[in-house]
Amino acid sequence: MLRSVHRALLVAGLALVTASAAAGADRADRLDRFRELAASRLGLAQLGDGDAPIEAYRDIYALLDDEIVESLASGGPFASLAFLQDRLDTFAEAWGGATLRLSRAGPLFVGAFTLDERSAANSVRVYGRLGAEPALLSAVYGQGRPSVHLLPAAADGAAVLVAWEGLASRWGTRPLHVELLRRDGDRMRVAWSTTDVFAEGLLARSWAVRGAEVRIRYELRYPGWAPGCEGQTEQEDVYRVTPNVVTRLARRQVDGWHRELHAVVERLTSALATGDESTVAALVPDRGLRARLPAALHAEPVCDARESGEAVSVGAVAADRRPWALTFRRLTAGWRLTAATPVLQ
Repeated sequence: MLRSVHRALLVAGLALVTASAAAGADRADRLDRFRELAASRLGLAQLGDGDAPIEAYRDIYALLDDEIVESLASGGPFASLAFLQDRLDTFAEAWGGATLRLSRAGPLFVGAFTLDERSAANSVRVYGRLGAEPALLSAVYGQGRPSVHLLPAAADGAAVLVAWEGLASRWGTRPLHVELLRRDGDRMRVAWSTTDVFAEGLLARSWAVRGAEVRIRYELRYPGWAPGCEGQTEQEDVYRVTPNVVTRLARRQVDGWHRELHAVVERLTSALATGDESTVAALVPDRGLRARLPAALHAEPVCDARESGEAVSVGAVAADRRPWALTFRRLTAGWRLTAATPVLQ
């Protein structure tokens, strides 16, 4: 009887060792295959223009999905976040430049995978149980570097917040796309997106997630805006995010004076062009200055010059292409033209 028990334990032990060895061999083979892909077709895609389609990355994602699902199926330490992240770090090193981050959201694991920041094939992938077996539940693709933010009110994995950051411009803003992924049966779906609010996209100066609040400061495009200039009007929104709804709590403008100034500049140039003398008189109180103005002026897309006090110099060009410097001051009635001089060439 005792001999039979020892034999059974020995067989079970050998089976466990054999299974672990087989799993280890699978992982080694998978990593070798990953290295091959990184050095060949996918490596070439990374060196290209960033427009490689999602299909070009299908094999690489299949390997990552198999690695995670197999580890979850193995259970024990193999299904821990620490083990899974360590494995993903090994794959990221093999790729060279990839960022593969995994987060735990209740019973779910959420991966934020960046293979090439320029590509639209970067992915957020959600893993969990489909019935009794671990599986890939959902995959969302997007351009830029994704990051996952867990919501305080969704510790059970009912919803997660995902942000996609693009490459920074020369003046410090970058494309930003934020999504709320909500559990819908066995899948996750996009329940809200910043594209619902900003149809033409969002260029963020800064953004932050603190608890259930998201704060985003972003560019505004308006007449008089020019790329790379300081002191232009930007806007900041604060949103409260819950698993069920996203609500805007506040909105404020930063350096709102610049937009106000250029609204006046546009009114003035339009009035000059149409011969609207009453509007010109209201915006240019000095009669002598009005008489010296050319019949047509067009604002130039250049940076304004802040002068002493409340004076700002704006670049413009006359019909004969001669440049002018228009100086506006903020008076009680608003911005008014107080000086205008042609610029020597």
